[in-house]
Amino acid sequence: MAGEHPAHTPASPDARHRLYAAYVSSGQAGNGSHRGRDAYLSKLIRRHAPANRDALILDLACGHGALIRALKCAGYRRASGVDLSAEQVALAQQSGLDEVEVGDLLATLMTHTHDVDAVFLLDVLEHQTRDELLATLDGTYGALRRGGRVIMHVPNAEGLHGMRVRYGDLTHEQAFTPASMRQLLTICGFTNIRCYEDRPVMHGLKSAVRSALWYLSTLPARLQLLAETGTSGHILSQNMLVVAETPSHDVPASA
Repeated sequence: MAGEHPAHTPASPDARHRLYAAYVSSGQAGNGSHRGRDAYLSKLIRRHAPANRDALILDLACGHGALIRALKCAGYRRASGVDLSAEQVALAQQSGLDEVEVGDLLATLMTHTHDVDAVFLLDVLEHQTRDELLATLDGTYGALRRGGRVIMHVPNAEGLHGMRVRYGDLTHEQAFTPASMRQLLTICGFTNIRCYEDRPVMHGLKSAVRSALWYLSTLPARLQLLAETGTSGHILSQNMLVVAETPSHDVPASA
């Protein structure tokens, strides 16, 4: 057909694979430095990681291993991570994190059956389609022991600037709200679902000022939402943290 040049039109590569293959070099991932996130990760571990330092912990799509490093520094001895990006895994291993390997998160989950204490999915779920979300959380549920915990960090579509995160990465498929996360997790069998605002973590003078500015600058929006909805406690940060658990006992079948 006129105008077509099949000899010069190679088959299009999978966009997702192409984007992830250059995730570091394209500027979407960090360069391997762990500075700046240490205070946040320390607080995250202190509040939400299992108390037992021998707990089996999986960090899925772990990037260059910032959380694994923080877990090891906190004394956890059985934490490991996988990531599809060979570039990021190479950065992790170059920094001495042999616990980080190239791997698929679903394949990793399938190697476990109710023996994992905690699964971290930090900045992961927004990269997935709805079908993939259900598969990931079903797999997480099947890997976790009774009373096990999943800790997730996701873009908050209800946040004042949540769309910066949603559209700041071409690999992102969606963002979430507390309501949609509860819907998703409930469907997959999780209980005790909690959503947290991702506020600045105070660890010095500069961060204390940021925290105060965050509180003061978001107050008008909180009052506006209170007036419109009649409810308080809205999560306005760009991202939010979500924590859920598997039931600690068998759940009876519905009548």
